[in-house]
Amino acid sequence: MAAPRLTPLQWLICAIAALGFAFDIYEILMAPLVVGPAIGELTGEKPGTPGFNFWVGMFFWVPALVGGGFGLIGGYLTDRFGRRSVLVWSILLYAFSAMAAGFATNIYWLLFFRSTTYIGVFVEFVAAVAWIAEIFPDAKQREAALGYTQAFSSIGGLMVTGAYYIAVTYGPMLPAIAGGHAPWRYTLISGVVPALPLIIIRPFLPESPAWQQ
Repeated sequence: MAAPRLTPLQWLICAIAALGFAFDIYEILMAPLVVGPAIGELTGEKPGTPGFNFWVGMFFWVPALVGGGFGLIGGYLTDRFGRRSVLVWSILLYAFSAMAAGFATNIYWLLFFRSTTYIGVFVEFVAAVAWIAEIFPDAKQREAALGYTQAFSSIGGLMVTGAYYIAVTYGPMLPAIAGGHAPWRYTLISGVVPALPLIIIRPFLPESPAWQQ
């Protein structure tokens, strides 16, 4: 028996999940691109010095630890508040945290907003998988939806590379931030992109029928 055709709503859900997965990797792979310039500007430390190396370590392990901790309770959050709600709010959290990080005036605020960014990334992944799995009752459609949407994660790496190239190339033409045109700031701010379409279409996204029951 052939699987039923996807409804427009199911296509929309897949698009949102794919966007979320792509920007999950976008946010994570952004770190090695911006860590050096950001630490240098905000602390005055030079590459290779103990102080610089200390903040590099903090920049990589603290957000990962915080995000991973919240990721472990992602299942509880999605069961408690709903798949759609947690998915939407987690994407908004990491999108606006990324933008706020671009305006950070000291290293502590940068570390804080990178940590909240990772919280959104880790929780979003859990919520998206649960949401898709329950929206597609047909097993083959469910497998295809989960596989194809998660495949968009790899596109996130290409996107962040392109964003950093644009920031480096055209940064001097963009509005000044904190008195300068640092590419790392523009790259971080670009993480707000997934929030823009999500805000518009959020009212049309359904909750998981299984969760509602």
